[in-house]
Amino acid sequence: MKIFNTVDQNDLQKAGSMAKDVESSGYSGITTFENRHDPFLPLAVCAANTNTLELSTGVAIAFLRSPMSTAQIAWDLSNLSKGRFILGLGPQIKAHNEKRFSVPWSPPVPRLREYVNSLRAIWTTWQTGCPLKFNGAHYQFSLMPPNFVPEKSNHRLTPVTLAAVGPKMLSLAGEVADGVQLHPFCTRAYVEKCVLPQLEKGFKKSDMRRENFEISGGGFIVTGTNDQEVSEMIDWVRYRIGFYASTPAYWPVLEHSGYDDLGPKLNRLTKEGKWDKLAENIPDDLLHECAAIGRHEYIVDEIKKRFSGLVDTVQASQSYEKAATIPSEIVTEIKQIPSPFLAFKDRR
Repeated sequence: MKIFNTVDQNDLQKAGSMAKDVESSGYSGITTFENRHDPFLPLAVCAANTNTLELSTGVAIAFLRSPMSTAQIAWDLSNLSKGRFILGLGPQIKAHNEKRFSVPWSPPVPRLREYVNSLRAIWTTWQTGCPLKFNGAHYQFSLMPPNFVPEKSNHRLTPVTLAAVGPKMLSLAGEVADGVQLHPFCTRAYVEKCVLPQLEKGFKKSDMRRENFEISGGGFIVTGTNDQEVSEMIDWVRYRIGFYASTPAYWPVLEHSGYDDLGPKLNRLTKEGKWDKLAENIPDDLLHECAAIGRHEYIVDEIKKRFSGLVDTVQASQSYEKAATIPSEIVTEIKQIPSPFLAFKDRR
């Protein structure tokens, strides 16, 4: 099993040294987020200051960028990191696309399918010199003068992973992507009853093998050196669960665990401006369904119970403001937990 951490995205002067610490602690990789800050810039800093860590956006918002722009960023980060970069993409919800990014909205599944396929068409042109011809309903690419072709790469074609919650997006991930990034607001029941069956539907359309497809995320890790640290982290996670569960797009997760009425209740609280009431409405049972919880000496067993057999990569931190400080010997034990994923498919 892989375990990823985060670095400070607010102060890039710190990102390099933090990345070195993450690497020396034995973590598998670093994830960056697109919320208050750009997700790509910190990874460039991390790539230049590390040698072994995988570097993943978790995730970059797809539709605010042309696939051509994203292809170029990914190409450069892959070369800088010597093939360690993983491109995580997500569609975001309609309101954010239209009102925060001012980009047109359309059904995300067919659009994201074209997005991924056009990325690979662009990369293939750059690597092989074949003419660029991609003609879809949402994206068309047919012009690639020599002056705009980057130098060829000696590394693997960048793996593309997709953020997915609902059945259609999960199936799409299994069909066109190299992996799926599950939301931290996720239960083991949801992974078993929805995620895995939908991914299998996608696999059948693409002949993808499970050992070449990475499943990451799907829950929180709550740990610390003592009970006080664990308690403080529980409070933070309980609020995050309330925040996510108030959004209708995430209600299927609740429904699979018998909390059908909780989502609308939390949604009403947000509309009333009662954000401070969200956490107290999250029952302990749901908290434990969404998280592996325990002090450092117990967390490996809790991760096995919560994640083993379902996911290949866990996120030690879900926020760059709260980078994990798990001892290196515990990180090593987590990495020894077996998982189905072996390696990304070579798409060159």
